[in-house]
Amino acid sequence: MIRFLPRFVILVFSIVFHEVAHGRVALWRGDTTARDAGRLTLNPLPHIDLFGTILFPLFLILTRSPFLFGWAKPVPVNPSLFGKFKKDLALVGASGPASNLALAAVLGMLFRFTAPAMGAQHALIQALYFGVMINLVLAFFNLMPIPPLDGSRIAAAFMPDDLAESYLNMGRYGFFIILLLFFLGVFQRILFPLVAWFMKLIIGPVSGGHL
Repeated sequence: MIRFLPRFVILVFSIVFHEVAHGRVALWRGDTTARDAGRLTLNPLPHIDLFGTILFPLFLILTRSPFLFGWAKPVPVNPSLFGKFKKDLALVGASGPASNLALAAVLGMLFRFTAPAMGAQHALIQALYFGVMINLVLAFFNLMPIPPLDGSRIAAAFMPDDLAESYLNMGRYGFFIILLLFFLGVFQRILFPLVAWFMKLIIGPVSGGHL
């Protein structure tokens, strides 16, 4: 539990940061829904999803899972308030993964500066390593073009209006599609190599090998 507590804090902050990014860009594009709902705050309480933010990560911790994952309540967005529906929706969608990539880069720089002096087994270094990894996972997972993931909003921007609407409406089945792809190992074959490559790019292959 002590080992996982810093990782849990980083996970919660990362998913909250992701959702706040969505809300901020939506506000920039004319949608005040997230602001009016009080969701433009880094305070985790308004963002907590009982299952995704608390129960699921706790289950992983108690079962001694080698990996920790979770999600927050999606920030409410009203695309009808956008000036340019598909373009603005794509920008809002891209902002979440972009925020995680930015966090991964910042944590990666902290890792590079502190790891040589503190050693790979230090709790802070391991937390930073996890922070880079989980933010890369969040970024690339959400970029998958499966409604309602963020990647679908980006992909819809390049489709004709009728096709984009039908495509985005598939979001009601998205959870089942994601589960199916997960059990088939599709995510693992796509995400793990991407995350591993960017981990080496951000923190270096030698540092990564020590953890």
